[in-house]
Amino acid sequence: MDATRNSALEVWMAEHGHSSNSLADAVNDALERLTGRAGGLDGSSIRSWKAGRVKWPKSATRKALEDVTGLPAIALGFVPRSRTPLKPAPSQEDSAMKRRTLVGGIAAAAAAAAAPGSSHRRIGMSDVDRLRTRFAEVIASDHRHGGQLGIEQRAATLADEALNLQNAGSATQRVRGSLYACAASFRSSAMWAAIDGRRYDDAKGHMREAQALAEMSGDQAIKFRIWSHTGTMYRHMGRPADALAANDVARNLNITRRDPLFASLGHARQAATYGLTGDTAAVARSLGHAQDALERADPDLARPMWMAAVHTGAELETLALAAHFRLGNFEQAETHAHRSLTLLCPRMRRDRAINTARLAAAQLGQGDVELAVTTAMEVPSDIAAQHARVTRMLYEFGAALDATAPGSAAIQAWTEQVADRTTAAQLCRA
Repeated sequence: MDATRNSALEVWMAEHGHSSNSLADAVNDALERLTGRAGGLDGSSIRSWKAGRVKWPKSATRKALEDVTGLPAIALGFVPRSRTPLKPAPSQEDSAMKRRTLVGGIAAAAAAAAAPGSSHRRIGMSDVDRLRTRFAEVIASDHRHGGQLGIEQRAATLADEALNLQNAGSATQRVRGSLYACAASFRSSAMWAAIDGRRYDDAKGHMREAQALAEMSGDQAIKFRIWSHTGTMYRHMGRPADALAANDVARNLNITRRDPLFASLGHARQAATYGLTGDTAAVARSLGHAQDALERADPDLARPMWMAAVHTGAELETLALAAHFRLGNFEQAETHAHRSLTLLCPRMRRDRAINTARLAAAQLGQGDVELAVTTAMEVPSDIAAQHARVTRMLYEFGAALDATAPGSAAIQAWTEQVADRTTAAQLCRA
């Protein structure tokens, strides 16, 4: 991609389903509300923004765009005429090479923020609250789609925005700590999107930066999230020893003693990793500790939004499903799959698709071929085509089905379903 292109705007448009024409219409409507006069933008205007030919739209247009997107123009990749252009979010191919040097970059940001005379406005909790709203949007996108490169890039861009605010003005220590926590939160979401998309090299880069930012923030909850995600990453990579070690770091944080809900999640993720090692006793022990902690957790305590599925018990059932499936305990896995699907919120489409695919595999493992195929067909086509983990699960399901019931009517039905989904995916990409 041309280095002058506005990749941040392109990522936002792709994530929110906007074409050049639809965004032009939305900004024109916002302009009319602001000025009383209809805007004159069209698709070519937006294409000029994306191509980088327009670096900084006129003030009224810029304000209308900010109203439409909920983001400042800088976060959308536009550059004030007096400023040096910001780096676009890294692509999957060049992220390992172009991502900032971690320690030096963050230390430089902190030093610049503290330097005398560097501030020109007051940064306050309203700025932090705006970033937290953007974080809620990233979490919602993850729940719907998961693993998409656009989510990873958007989260990484917002992490940089949070760090840039450290340099934008004066702030109290509380605000600065909150900004580092926001940056760590966004970077942890970029990490999770990369893990979910099986882009593990990118995930490790996000992990290192997120860990450093979390240390600077002092926020125990985000530290837990990052180390817990690290354990999940190593589990998906087939490195159980590293996964157990990372989970231990998360489980030994003070927040797990203050709030049993964090302890419950830590034990449950450890159980899923023990499933990878084949340690049946350790799985049972960890799941028992997780259930005990869940029952002790205060249901009215305020917690981060990413803990929602933990609070309902859905995450414990999901991880129990993963653990028993790895052990080959297909009957128990099916039970936990049904429980998880009952407890998961409808908006959590990614998690529901993963657990439905696992449910189908557990049913097939018990010899229920026709039921398994019927279940697998319930995975939404868009997620089956676009989500790397789900795609892999369904491929493995098809291979197991072929080995279990070669030439059967069930496998013929599944083959036709896969062909239809492949055609639909190709038409969407055309």
